[in-house]
Amino acid sequence: MARRGGTKFPLIVYQHLVGRWWSGLVGIGVAMFGLAYTEYIQPLGKLLLWRWQLPTAIGVLAIFAGLFLLVIRQFAYIQAFPDYLKIVTPFMRVNISYKRLQKTTTTEMRYLFPRRSMSGWMWDIFEPLANKTAMIIELKGYPISPSVLRIFLSRFFFKDKTPHFVILVKDWMRFSSELDSMRTGIDPNPPAQKKTKNSILSRLPRK
Repeated sequence: MARRGGTKFPLIVYQHLVGRWWSGLVGIGVAMFGLAYTEYIQPLGKLLLWRWQLPTAIGVLAIFAGLFLLVIRQFAYIQAFPDYLKIVTPFMRVNISYKRLQKTTTTEMRYLFPRRSMSGWMWDIFEPLANKTAMIIELKGYPISPSVLRIFLSRFFFKDKTPHFVILVKDWMRFSSELDSMRTGIDPNPPAQKKTKNSILSRLPRK
């Protein structure tokens, strides 16, 4: 029987970046509602309807967009299968055959993306990830065009222009173990052997 896929490990970089967007959009929506109310209670509010209806519409759209991002951030993950590694985002799915995989290494994100390589506002976004340990999956070649990958994935998935992915998950040791298990077909945590009647102890004479 073919083995099923392993654990779905959420992609922390994707969740972190989308998380900043959704909260910002909801904040904008609330601010628009406040502006709409201010315009509505003005003496001309009931005559010049657009002055409060426009910010209201913008507020509704911003909040819905923010809630949409909040939901889809849960659908970004990486998962190992017996024959390939799958990277999933809400708008892209990529299967990476193990034949493409050269090696994996680990290091902290701050060494891959040093402070001096970013502007101030970019570092503010990146800083919560700086001390986390990432896994670099080195490839012989990308399964699809790197230009397409860079459209749907953040710059923090790529340390340079060589074929690879920078993967940041909560439990990188467990992910590494599952990846090795799927590639080799060896279970890293085999079940404990059960005692049987044919064991050596069962053959000893009883008094």
